Amino acid sequence: MHVLITGANGFVGQALANYILSQGCVGESKVSRLTLLDRQFDKAVVGSSSLDLVVEQHSCDLADDQWLKDTLGRFSMDVIYHLASIPGGMAEKNDQLGRSVNIDATMALLDICKTQTESIGHKPVLVFASSIAVFGIMPDLVNDDTPLKPQMSYGAHKIVGEVMINDFSRRGWVDGRSLRLPGVLARPPAETGQLSAFLSDIIRELSLGHTFVCPMSAQAKTWASSLPNIIENLMHGAAVEESKLKATRTFTLPTLCFSMAEMVDAIGTVYQQNVKELVSYEPNPMIENLFGRFPPLETPFADEVGFKHDGDLNKLVERAVL
Repeated sequence: MHVLITGANGFVGQALANYILSQGCVGESKVSRLTLLDRQFDKAVVGSSSLDLVVEQHSCDLADDQWLKDTLGRFSMDVIYHLASIPGGMAEKNDQLGRSVNIDATMALLDICKTQTESIGHKPVLVFASSIAVFGIMPDLVNDDTPLKPQMSYGAHKIVGEVMINDFSRRGWVDGRSLRLPGVLARPPAETGQLSAFLSDIIRELSLGHTFVCPMSAQAKTWASSLPNIIENLMHGAAVEESKLKATRTFTLPTLCFSMAEMVDAIGTVYQQNVKELVSYEPNPMIENLFGRFPPLETPFADEVGFKHDGDLNKLVERAVL
């Protein structure tokens, strides 16, 4: 099996690549080749696996259609994890960059899948990392029928990807699965352009006994999952049988809904210290509007095919910093 990961140097991409290298399979299929793409890499992963597995690592511009066609056309692909994206804040600041990666590169990958299917009759599985940013303004309950009203270009770009993956899957050119990821915890400190980084920072800082100024009120509610939970769902997303997907190719992943006060309590419980004294709340209206008004969530489509959340908030916090 040949597996491709775009955005392989990112927080989720690195974890996914390392998981595949450690396990050597996706579902019940053995991985023989792993291709990793990103703009740049912090370190080489080639040779880091003891398995009989060929690893290629390419620093590239995903907006370069011809390079993608030439490079990815050398070997047929079985599973593609399309994680590369320009996130919310960065996409707002640089519209052209956001569209070139979030939309154009997605279309280029879909066209490569179409060419492969038509030329050799082998349809690849494409797991697309969409986002809960597609919802934007939310009603009192979010479920599989909730209208999409994104408040940022990033969310709009993800909707375009979902729609095109559904259409290419309908036409038999790709076996697509779009997974709407929630916040993923806990990201290392870095300038990624993600406005939700404080959700990771609060766990890391409080766990170390540091003070923290929270940009949302104690009662503000959000959704999030641990990195290990997201990796488990991405692996399941590629392994689930196409016959079980029925009419939809888009799944809002099950996740936990909690207030910032509940998060602080969970951090205190897991790390066995009084962290409430370390937290002050200074709500930023824009941040709270984007990330602090999340209602309860129902995910029947995802539940039916076996996607899962962390279980409870203590487990999420425990798994978030490993």
